[in-house]
Amino acid sequence: MEIINELLRGIPIPKMVKVRQKFHAPEIENVEEAVREAIAEAKVMARIKPGDLVAIAVGSRGVADLPILVRETANAVKNAGGNPFIVPAMGSHGGATAEGQKDVLEQLGVTEGTTGAPVKSSMEVVEIGRLENGLPIYIDKHAYEADKVIVINRIKPHTAFRGPVESGLMKMITIGLGKQKGAEAAHAYSFKYMAEHVVKMAKIAIARVPIIFGLGTLENAYDRPAKIVAIPSEEIFTKEPSLLLEAKSLMPRIMFDPIDVLVVNEMGKDISGDGMDPNITGRYATPYASGGPKVTRIAVLGLTKKTHGNANGIGMADMSTKKVLDETALEKGYANALTSTVIDVVKLPMILENEELAVKAAIKTCNAFDLSKARVVRIKNTLDIHEIWISESLLEEARQNEFIEILSEPIEMDLSSKTAEQVY
Repeated sequence: MEIINELLRGIPIPKMVKVRQKFHAPEIENVEEAVREAIAEAKVMARIKPGDLVAIAVGSRGVADLPILVRETANAVKNAGGNPFIVPAMGSHGGATAEGQKDVLEQLGVTEGTTGAPVKSSMEVVEIGRLENGLPIYIDKHAYEADKVIVINRIKPHTAFRGPVESGLMKMITIGLGKQKGAEAAHAYSFKYMAEHVVKMAKIAIARVPIIFGLGTLENAYDRPAKIVAIPSEEIFTKEPSLLLEAKSLMPRIMFDPIDVLVVNEMGKDISGDGMDPNITGRYATPYASGGPKVTRIAVLGLTKKTHGNANGIGMADMSTKKVLDETALEKGYANALTSTVIDVVKLPMILENEELAVKAAIKTCNAFDLSKARVVRIKNTLDIHEIWISESLLEEARQNEFIEILSEPIEMDLSSKTAEQVY
């Protein structure tokens, strides 16, 4: 490694300034009441008959106040005379095992104790139809055998494709409830056709499975609920596209563009399906999605504890550390890649001995005309970009932006392992 140390010895690491980005962020004050009001307004509970077994499909994402959403939905089912139970609707997540998916829900705070509804986790599915091109459509066996089905999910931009419908209720119905086999089928023809396939699959699923409504949430730039809606199943196709546009308008962003080097303290499946949300980094694993800042180099310094070694998305980084590599459970990321057919996300970036060398390597190779004035941004993760750090070279730009508040004087960038793992 001596040659690497020598090559990077004189690379300047800029002093950094802490700033606060201010976003328009409507927020629901009482989530419990909002869920009850949304369900009542949709007039969907009359579809439940006394004694009905009602499956509530819940995904693997860290949706804000998810236990509350599930609990209030379960309560509404009980009040209508039904018997609710929870089914994991997360495709191949949780290691594509029944126990793994139940464990994911538990980590998200969704258990029988917190929601009042038991969890029935299985990877068994039922084929309910096929598209014209032969792609099979699967549904979780427990959900298929239920008398009624309710789907809960956040509506937001996807990380790998663009369309009128991206990540939301229809995707939950087709890929989430389809378990590993459903996810595999939906991804078989690549993300190029995903927007088209999700809608076609959802139409068949809703026609053949007793899905009565979807509970959709929109989140603000600080990952808090901004809107909660209950949509009768037959209206999902007309209402979800406009909700996606609204969700996109609420998305946070890094208010500096272009960026020579983006330093990401941590990435993980609990942050984004891609470890780092490409909508924030501007770095996508497929050619079917775009947006975000132009970033020349990305250095990832750590994995979250909750990702349990799943470094899916590390391939979107240019530099990382030996510590990250040592913590990576390759098979977990490979399982995601083999299911989605997107393999760039699990390729390894340049691995450096420590955090300082990783950042220096990113700066050295960013091709800025003056490396001492490189445009560097450092974030905790792509979910937490309210307060970020910027290099001195961006300070004047920050002063000119009314939505940015400067919080500190320029200080040396702390690249110790301990600091890299904490909020910086």
